[in-house]
Amino acid sequence: MLRLRPAMAEPVLPVSAARTAVDATQAVEKVLAAFVGAQVRRARETDAVFARDVAGRVAAFALRGGKRLRTGFAWCGWRAAGGTRGASDVLRIGAALELVQACALIHDDVMDGSQLRRGAPAVHVEFARQHRAAAMIGPRDSFATSAAVLAGDLALAWADDLLAQTAFGSPYGRGLHGEWQAMRAEMVAGQYRDIHAEQSGASGLDEAVTIATLKSALYTVERPLALGAALAGADDATLDALRSAGRCAGLAFQLRDDLLGAFGDPAATGKPAGEDLRTRKLTYLLAVALVLADAAGDGAAADALAPRATDLEPADVEQMRRALLRTGAPQLVEAKIGELAKKSIGYFDETRADPSVRQQFAAFVERATGPVLRAREGQ
Repeated sequence: MLRLRPAMAEPVLPVSAARTAVDATQAVEKVLAAFVGAQVRRARETDAVFARDVAGRVAAFALRGGKRLRTGFAWCGWRAAGGTRGASDVLRIGAALELVQACALIHDDVMDGSQLRRGAPAVHVEFARQHRAAAMIGPRDSFATSAAVLAGDLALAWADDLLAQTAFGSPYGRGLHGEWQAMRAEMVAGQYRDIHAEQSGASGLDEAVTIATLKSALYTVERPLALGAALAGADDATLDALRSAGRCAGLAFQLRDDLLGAFGDPAATGKPAGEDLRTRKLTYLLAVALVLADAAGDGAAADALAPRATDLEPADVEQMRRALLRTGAPQLVEAKIGELAKKSIGYFDETRADPSVRQQFAAFVERATGPVLRAREGQ
């Protein structure tokens, strides 16, 4: 039996503009818990089995973790655009973004065959265990995959419902919904380009940047910033500056994720190490390493990083790690992260937001991209 946090009514939240982005990431937990709790209760009215197995599992997954960075960036965008009223709406946008993230992670784990997420079994793995425990008939993998796809779909449906509720009550609802529509299409495009590159054995640097931007950078930072700004009726100049800031910070975030995917500690990241290498995903890290291997005439490294017809064995993954290190690609990616983070903060400063808001944004960029920014500023 999945246990959710106690259901609660929508909290009455302070709407002072003095609230910080960190406060918002904490406050969004209550908004998210209240919303998904209501959705699970509604699901029970539809069907008890569906509510228990699918709706309850989606709610538990959404509440289980994450840094809530997207909420923080939405808050920064709202404040940069002069937002002072309607803070509760920003938190609802943040909760909707967390549900979109839940959808993306559930589906991504199915497509990649990942076993671990947020320090616990991935959703499709949970469904496989349910199949085994209940002694169900029929193919276990087919059931687990199908059920997880439905769970991800439900998370997206809930996100759309919450965003629509917010947009309907806002004088800037049309702009808000337009940003949301664009974000959903970008996510699907990025995910498709990701699997297309994997299957075609692509290795190009430009394609790696395109995938990173569409699949992660836009919906992690740029669109949350723009959604928050749209809620405050931002002018074009402010939106342009925020988009540029978000594009740079979002790409830096994905490059950090590439490094963690190759070399990170599962105990710290909550997901398996080497998954991107096992399936030979076209990451910026891999593309840079191939360029460097070619320039150095390092055929052994190029061979280790070349496309394969099947997923790699653990020994092959370790060989890829050694090849990446030998080319020097991780160091160049680290430098690129620092460069993008600094550019992002420079673009955000063009909004002429209050100094306190600029500081909040810089802190969230550092949380998203790692401690490199601070170290480089001190040099």
